[in-house]
Amino acid sequence: MRIAGLASGMDIDQMVKDLMRAERMPLDKLKQKKQILEWQRDDYRALNTKLLTFRDKLAQLKLTANYRARTVSSSNEQYVTATVSSGAAQASYSISEVEQLATAATMVNTGEISINATAGIKDQLGEQFEWKTGVVESQTLNVGDSIDDLKIDLKGSTFPENESEINIKVNGRAITARISDSDEPDENEVIVRTNGTLDFGSNVKPVKGNVIKVDYVVDSKINTLEVGEDPITNWSLGKGSLIKDIDVNGDKYIIQQDEYGNNILINEDDPTKILGHINLDTGVITFNQAFEFEEGTEIKATFTQNYATFGINTHTSKGAVNETFFITGTDTLNSVIRKVNESSAGVTMVYDSFTDRVTLTRKETGKFGEEEKDIEVSGKFMEDILKFKGSNLDDGQNAKFTINGLTTERSSNTFDMSGVTITLKQTFNPESGQQPTTISVGNDSEQVFENIKEFVNQYNELIKEIGDKLNEERFRDYKPLTDDEREELSDKQQEKWEEMARSGLLKGDMVLSGVLSSMRMDMYSTVETNGVFKQLASIGIKTTANYLEGGKLEIDETILKAALEEDPDSIENLFRGNDSQAGKGIIHKLYDTVDASMKKLQEKAGRATSTNQQFTLGRELINVDKSIDRFEEKLKMTENRYWRQFTAMEKAIQRANEQSMYLMQQFGGF
Repeated sequence: MRIAGLASGMDIDQMVKDLMRAERMPLDKLKQKKQILEWQRDDYRALNTKLLTFRDKLAQLKLTANYRARTVSSSNEQYVTATVSSGAAQASYSISEVEQLATAATMVNTGEISINATAGIKDQLGEQFEWKTGVVESQTLNVGDSIDDLKIDLKGSTFPENESEINIKVNGRAITARISDSDEPDENEVIVRTNGTLDFGSNVKPVKGNVIKVDYVVDSKINTLEVGEDPITNWSLGKGSLIKDIDVNGDKYIIQQDEYGNNILINEDDPTKILGHINLDTGVITFNQAFEFEEGTEIKATFTQNYATFGINTHTSKGAVNETFFITGTDTLNSVIRKVNESSAGVTMVYDSFTDRVTLTRKETGKFGEEEKDIEVSGKFMEDILKFKGSNLDDGQNAKFTINGLTTERSSNTFDMSGVTITLKQTFNPESGQQPTTISVGNDSEQVFENIKEFVNQYNELIKEIGDKLNEERFRDYKPLTDDEREELSDKQQEKWEEMARSGLLKGDMVLSGVLSSMRMDMYSTVETNGVFKQLASIGIKTTANYLEGGKLEIDETILKAALEEDPDSIENLFRGNDSQAGKGIIHKLYDTVDASMKKLQEKAGRATSTNQQFTLGRELINVDKSIDRFEEKLKMTENRYWRQFTAMEKAIQRANEQSMYLMQQFGGF
């Protein structure tokens, strides 16, 4: 903090500020230069972004689909409809007969099942169905660099001795699986060892990135609860859990019924010790409040569940699919249906509450197996409970039809033929008096016209953007505002001033002029192809008569549409060209020019991710920043010098005042 002017009475602080304002003028010019460079950089980058957008459009226009748009029509859409892709050839197809349509295999059960679809299955079946005991588990494995370490974590449990039910899917595709320690896998199956290791056959080995889902059954499961600081009142083991025993620090508790029919947990060795009671429907244990647990006590519950399995085997376009399903006693019919419909079995299960019956329908139409049934079911749940045992199966059938004199088949009523997607709607034959249905594929010249028109519009917009920057008026009297000048203007005035100061920064720029010239040359160039049309002018695309529009193109729609009807292939050649340099199409030439121009602009102004060292304007900014830093250091030295000089002056005046006072005192004594 400086306090000056006490001796001289002058406002030294203001004087130094005024002197420094003059000294700072070169610094303000440097900062203005920096601002102009940054504005130029931003303007270049904005134009480069527009060039990038245009280049992306040109990349799309390299594709044949833009010049080979097709239309398709059916002479009788009541019987046959069709759609077409751009790759289809101009052709005509005559379907004279549709002997039969493709249908999907369907299996309907034999009678009413008498099951509430939303309630637990076990509670409804009672003793009519024998459930198995075990615990259904599921794990998902992600395949890494090696498949040798793929293993199910059994968590201390084991597979049942007399059961080997397991279901394995790789990326949703079911694979035949079984449990064995002695057998080697066939080429299309996977063997699961009793320690959980997966051993895949040669044809079904998963690769890195695959996801393996394993559903399996273990004889029992152990859940552990450790008592903490807070007292525990209950513990949920899961709905439908069947307790084998509870271990509390080595003491075992088993289930017995008390005199009121409640299921209680009593000590195996001392029946007077009651741990609590359990709800077998919900699997919730409520502990006896008089039973106090010490902190750290470990409670282990060994339990099983009721479960069942069933299988659905289908033949699909991808081959035979054998899917195994696991259900528990707490599952509902709706949840079972959801499991089936979301599986890879490729069937849809439907329950109709009105008839109380169930159907299975393969999702694909057609016949894929030879003598095999399209749908087969196994397991007592499907055969006896859902009553599919002895049910009739309507196998799927292929569509049979005659096209251009050739009798053939398809597994689906919708099929592709040389880029034309045909859908058969009804059967018909010549004997019924029905005329053949004709599918005609022609050239969609209107769509090609719209594609070309859009391209011309985008080209015109781009050259206008560039031309506006090249011809924008430069107001040299409007310099970027300094900090002091900003303080004197309102926000609106600052905005208006900055708009004037930014105007014309790229006026007459050589790089942009070169971009425009190269693009115009490409548009006027001749393409040496085998087609009739070799220049844009020959198809009605020319520059406007007004030279002030900077080479803007205009389309004579009548000439262009006539050219598209006359020789669409020649127009495609004009735009796309061939592999020779002379035959390079206009789009390819323009793409190369725009790409090269973008690189030049990047060398000049960089990209948003570029550092200043990587482009020309950036390096200039670095030099300006260095000059600013040096000048600011110089200003500090100058300001300090001024203060030293004024301080010395103040001291001199102070001494002079002191001497004057002394003399006055001396003379006043006489």
